Amino acid sequence: MSTTLTPKAPKTTLPQTPADAEGVRLYGMYIDGEFTATDGRDMIDTVDPVSGEVWARITRGTAEDVDRAANAAHRAFTEGEWPKLNPSQRGALLRRIGDLVSENADWLAYIEQRDNGKLIAELSMQMRYMANYYYYYGGLADKIEGSVIPTDKPGVLNYTKYEPLGVVACITPWNSPLPLASMKIAPALAAGNTVVLKPSEFTSASLVELMKIMERAGVPKGVVNVITGLGAEVGDALVSHRHVERIAFTGGPIAGQMINEKAAKHMKRVTLELGGKSPNIIFEDADMDNALKGAIAGIFAASGQTCVAGSRLLVQESIHDAFVERLLEMVKQAKFGHPADPDSQIAPISTRPQFEKVKSYVEVALAGGAKLALGGKPAKVEGCPNGLFFEPTVFVDVDNSMRIAQEEVFGPILSIIRFKDEDDAVRIANDIEFGLAAGIWTQSIGRAINMSNRVRAGTIWINNYRSTSVTSPFGGFKMSGIGRECGIAGMKEYMEVKSVWISTETNIPNPFVRR
Repeated sequence: MSTTLTPKAPKTTLPQTPADAEGVRLYGMYIDGEFTATDGRDMIDTVDPVSGEVWARITRGTAEDVDRAANAAHRAFTEGEWPKLNPSQRGALLRRIGDLVSENADWLAYIEQRDNGKLIAELSMQMRYMANYYYYYGGLADKIEGSVIPTDKPGVLNYTKYEPLGVVACITPWNSPLPLASMKIAPALAAGNTVVLKPSEFTSASLVELMKIMERAGVPKGVVNVITGLGAEVGDALVSHRHVERIAFTGGPIAGQMINEKAAKHMKRVTLELGGKSPNIIFEDADMDNALKGAIAGIFAASGQTCVAGSRLLVQESIHDAFVERLLEMVKQAKFGHPADPDSQIAPISTRPQFEKVKSYVEVALAGGAKLALGGKPAKVEGCPNGLFFEPTVFVDVDNSMRIAQEEVFGPILSIIRFKDEDDAVRIANDIEFGLAAGIWTQSIGRAINMSNRVRAGTIWINNYRSTSVTSPFGGFKMSGIGRECGIAGMKEYMEVKSVWISTETNIPNPFVRR
């Protein structure tokens, strides 16, 4: 088990961020192709969730900073180098970004870990895969085609084309800052838009590091900008800015509702991914070994801090007791340690407020009548005395009407619910305001297809959980959001369809002369 509080930084060819006398890194913003100075600016502490120490400070942006960034993005969209690039040239630029992301994957993983405490095993995989967003959309940039319409009007040629929207505001959360930002940036740029990015105030450093890659790749100034700071101070100003045409947001439903309401006042387009309370459904004919692994990975990977966490485990009553017994034994074997240790399996909670929220939901569950079967309290981890670790927690005898089954915790808390048959499983799975994802474990292909048709969720996994790809659309039903990210559908979210009518008549008739 690791006893090192600060992991060793890997080598990188990217420019180093300045630090103060104590070695705390000082991150400015990135506006109009320049990194802003931090001297004399209000700063926000960034705390390492493993050591509990301040390791970086980020600039506390203002509405004036937002205005500068949005104006720069608008200027870059309408004039200069960017609008002169054809789609193939934009694609080549995105592929250069992908190459640089791949080359600096270890460095980006290190910075991301200092920010949010994720396991290095997961981060290393995420950072290497992240390059694929830029490769995929780089390849797609010149392949979005319009159509020639066989209209019912004689004497005209009608065709459609796709065009970029303009300035896109991308707002990202703290759990996966770089992948979720790239999921937005890559298709937005491939479509020809410009971007103003607002990361979470808890995890901004890695997004500023990404701007060094954008600069080195040759992205024209103003095309991508990063504004750091508090949501109430810069997020609101960004959503309301007159030059912003689309808002792409990943976060909680309350913030998403507020953004949607503000965007609607100005007819701005939105893409909202707002989390879930996903059912992971285990039928009696499932492969038990695989279902156990899928159930555990579905909730305890990333310590439950993922929007698709399978936090409601629905187990058919005929196998319920035996399945739960095996699950508890497997969870007890989870290894705690510093997340920089490749052998560690449980990461800390990323922020102090989220840590307190997770603790509070243990009391919510108990007060609601759920039975605590495992965990339920902070964990003490050798070498990490100040780490925000929380035990994997399992509740049984949960009724779907309980708050612990209805509200997203975003932490390592699993609610286990019994069900009788397919109809009962569908009823429980859909009796929720969310609809982001669901898992179904069965060896019956008929049942798999039937359940995937009946469960109301944007992603359905059959005999696997948390599989994702840049090639496949991702998004939710109901309160889980609006729109889709990834795939071709994800790129078209950042484009408008224009209809063009060309007369083929050689002599247009006089409208005031009857024939």
